[in-house]
Amino acid sequence: MARSRKVTVSTDAHGHTAGWAETDLAPVPPAPDPTAAAFFDVDNTMMQGASIYWFARGLAARDYFTTTDLARFAWQQLRFRLLAREHAGDMSQAKEAALAFIEGWRVDDVERLAEEIFDELMAPRIWVGTRQLAQRHLDAGERVWLVSAAPVEIGRVIASRLGLTGALGTVAEIVDGAYTGRLVGELMHGPAKAEAVAQLATVEGLDLGRCAAYSDSANDLPLLSAVGRAVAVNPDGALLRRARAHGWEVRDFRTGRRAVKIVVPSTAAAGLVAGAVSAGLALHRRHRAG
Repeated sequence: MARSRKVTVSTDAHGHTAGWAETDLAPVPPAPDPTAAAFFDVDNTMMQGASIYWFARGLAARDYFTTTDLARFAWQQLRFRLLAREHAGDMSQAKEAALAFIEGWRVDDVERLAEEIFDELMAPRIWVGTRQLAQRHLDAGERVWLVSAAPVEIGRVIASRLGLTGALGTVAEIVDGAYTGRLVGELMHGPAKAEAVAQLATVEGLDLGRCAAYSDSANDLPLLSAVGRAVAVNPDGALLRRARAHGWEVRDFRTGRRAVKIVVPSTAAAGLVAGAVSAGLALHRRHRAG
């Protein structure tokens, strides 16, 4: 970082130049790079656990569905993570689950509930270390986006609460202010994240070679490989091995028993959304009945 210098010129009683001195001033920060930005995964990267799980917890507390449905939801997430079921058939089930979860809901209701539940359940689970990493980019004048398989409305609430630029997420079709039960495009998962970020870079004039990405999961290797600086945060085993092989930076904010506890809920997108089948359907039935 360059330092500015102030040149002081002194004169004698007759107005003749007598000499000068250089005084060091505060460092001059580098100009922000408009082509640089940072992209953060949410689940187990920015936040302990899965954002949609905590959203479901908040809904359960408001009697939208039962704690039995919630327990089944959490168990299916864990099962999908342990089995690493990422095949096409499972992703198809995940998409169907997403449709069942949101059909008929009013957008303003989801946004309102997301704000309330973030403050109650998600905010205390934001990783302080990851939040500081994001703040460094903001302090450098760079934009910071969240990129998550969760519904984009939830991502936007999290980004807004954390003072970030915005969020990319799974997009559901909306007609007359309500969700139709159809997705716009695909789940924001795996290669879809990298594609979305590439499209955003084109629109925003970003140079991905000057950008950074942060994730905990090997599912995000397409995104991490697309940027100039990849950082593994609280990485799973597969991502840790890849990070070591490529010399990527690794940040792990988990310690001891705490690291074990956050395995549930899962971050695998297939498990994340496919695990919502039972809970989502129960919620949907109760919502319609009310």
